[in-house]
Amino acid sequence: MSGAVGRVFIDGGAGKIETVVDRPAEAARGAALVAHPHPLYGGTLDNKVVQTLAKTFVELGYVSLRPNFRGVGASEGEHDEGRGETEDLLRVVAYAKERFGGLPLVLAGFSFGAAVQTQVAQSTRPHRLVLVGVAVGRFPSETVPSDSIVIHGERDETVPLATVLDWARPQELPVVVIPGADHFFHLRLHIIRNIVKNSWRY
Repeated sequence: MSGAVGRVFIDGGAGKIETVVDRPAEAARGAALVAHPHPLYGGTLDNKVVQTLAKTFVELGYVSLRPNFRGVGASEGEHDEGRGETEDLLRVVAYAKERFGGLPLVLAGFSFGAAVQTQVAQSTRPHRLVLVGVAVGRFPSETVPSDSIVIHGERDETVPLATVLDWARPQELPVVVIPGADHFFHLRLHIIRNIVKNSWRY
């Protein structure tokens, strides 16, 4: 990351939420909340896709907040199938607003984290959403704003591309497909970074 990195513990519904905060070198233009993949399958705030998203937002001038979901790392509580996780992300949003004032909020996530962010977006007014490998069909996924950036791998076997297209079609929501990419975007993290940066507007 290009700026200071810190670790905070935010009060959540099941205890403390461990959150890594990455700051840009200059004054922040917004805050980006980045959610990690499924905790029961090894998802943590150190996931490579999550780190790529956080780094990209720092490069774009945003403060990045990467929480660990319940029961992961130093976060307290137990996995709650997305319900408690949504509540906890809303607590992190509240922390960001209190700590960083009225800066625009961006919601981003990978896989399970992306599905949870579609829930969080219903209760917040995000400037934009970035959803990578969103786990539709596996977890409840809501309608999202039309300017959301949705990125998916062509060869995703965990969440088939066809399932995501079925979710996106009624919303008339474009999906950016990375050819040859699997669910974990092996060797294609730089493409995710480029898609976000090239699609961004302030």
